[in-house]
Amino acid sequence: MKAIRILITLGGLILIWDLITRLLGLPKFILPAPLLVLEALIHHMGLIAHHSLTTALEILLGLLFGGLFGMISALLISAYAPVRQWVFPLLIGSQAIPVFAIAPLLVLWLGYGIAPKVVMGMIIIYFPVTVGFLDGLNRTPPAWRDLARLMQQSGQRSRFQNLYRLYRHVKIPFALPSLASGIRVATAIAPIGAVVGEWVGASSGLGYLMLHANARVQTDLMFASLLVLSLMAVSLYFLVDYALRRALPWQPDTGHDDSSQRSL
Repeated sequence: MKAIRILITLGGLILIWDLITRLLGLPKFILPAPLLVLEALIHHMGLIAHHSLTTALEILLGLLFGGLFGMISALLISAYAPVRQWVFPLLIGSQAIPVFAIAPLLVLWLGYGIAPKVVMGMIIIYFPVTVGFLDGLNRTPPAWRDLARLMQQSGQRSRFQNLYRLYRHVKIPFALPSLASGIRVATAIAPIGAVVGEWVGASSGLGYLMLHANARVQTDLMFASLLVLSLMAVSLYFLVDYALRRALPWQPDTGHDDSSQRSL
């Protein structure tokens, strides 16, 4: 049922797109018709596939490293007061800097290769993962923490061992649904870092291809590249969402129909 709804929505959007081009009589370099975009996609399939591999690698690496650094940062901020006092304000302040202002500096420092795009993706992904995981860690019920501390008093362990057991057995399991929400948000915005980096300076990638197609007034090729990028982003999101739902079966699934609601 969900797949049918998605197909109907996409079909409706394509129909509206085609009607706009026909009724307004827009030239193809302003807004190409869906059929022209499909022809460009088929004609330039090899070129688009080559650039898609570069962008997909940048997105996946940015998501991987940004997610890892975000989780580590959330654990350190939650567990140690000095880190929380010094690092958390910097984390919040970093979001005031537009990513478009950072991208040229990263290209200048790291060159035109894959590195600045991965770092851009890490910067964008880092914040939602860190904040989501940190929120889950800080919302652990006080009764759970008190019970864990009571059990820790029964053995002779160091402070680090007690802290490790508290996070491993209590705080981290409770915070996993919040972490999953942060990863979902990060996955949805992950392509932004790669594409922005490719716009500023690159030799391959879908952002690079779109920029050059726009400069050559190949609007159909630009729309075809944008379509492939959108399909990549949506596919990645649903893949990550499926993996998270399988990994966290106890998390409430609010995105699907409830049988009790349907019975009503």
